Amino acid sequence: MAQGKRISAEIDGTALQSIKDMGAAAKAARTKAGEGQSAAAARLGVHVQTIARIESGEPGVAIGHVLGMLALYGVSVELRQSGDTAS
Repeated sequence: MAQGKRISAEIDGTALQSIKDMGAAAKAARTKAGEGQSAAAARLGVHVQTIARIESGEPGVAIGHVLGMLALYGVSVELRQSGDTAS
């Protein structure tokens, strides 16, 4: 199984990398804002461990928490079908 205890399906490498990239973007935005993980957790209404799991790119974190943290710091996500190219 792919990394992470809380998922039941196999996740391919591209998807895992996307999850890690979102976590890295969330961490970069949080640190750029000058906030610690505790402040981010309080603002998002989650436990500080959830922030750590998001930032480490753990695939078992609820997508709502990941997207919520990104939105909290003004980071947007663009979705594309596999094989689509950027315009």
